[in-house]
Amino acid sequence: MIELKNYSHIIWDWNGTLLDDAWLCVDVMNGMLKERGMPLKTIDEYMELFDFPVKDYYMKLGYDFDIEPFDEVGMEFIIRYNKRQGETRLQPGALQVLTHFASRGFAQSILSAREQNELILETTSLGVFSFFDHICGLDDHYAHGKTDIGIKLIGDLTISKEKLLFIGDTSHDAEVAGEIGIDCILIPNGHQSRERLEKLGVPLISSLIELNKLL
Repeated sequence: MIELKNYSHIIWDWNGTLLDDAWLCVDVMNGMLKERGMPLKTIDEYMELFDFPVKDYYMKLGYDFDIEPFDEVGMEFIIRYNKRQGETRLQPGALQVLTHFASRGFAQSILSAREQNELILETTSLGVFSFFDHICGLDDHYAHGKTDIGIKLIGDLTISKEKLLFIGDTSHDAEVAGEIGIDCILIPNGHQSRERLEKLGVPLISSLIELNKLL
């Protein structure tokens, strides 16, 4: 297991890692699937299908982009999600672990595939905005990936990569960490199953609360 004391800056993923929103993604998508006469998905099925770029996930669900362009169905999902975003809450233990890391002198940032303005609004409304030195999201709603903004974030930080740790909940988080050259821990309580994450060879931890015990 990674020794947290070896790091000085934690880079967090947002959706699924600090924000408990996988259930809402399933509910919103099932509403769209039902209207189209397509098979609905359980949360377990969702965690086996969800991936980046999200366009690939939509194709796994059965969307035909010759009939409905991805930009249209992707925006429909975002509009519906945003209308209900206020129903989401932080993951259990999120506020405690953010407070704990801050009290131990760790700097903290967010690297997310969420659109930047929505990310600012969500972290503010949930009372955690002030914990982060940098909050980095995408400039559109289509969640293509976050490697480019990750590279930019690393360039903006003035510490060595060896002191950075990325904490996320998906295989894409592990990929991004590898591409930008920093260590990673994954927590299987978000958008992908433990079984999928175990195959990546990346350290897993069962919950945010468990992180407190590693310091």
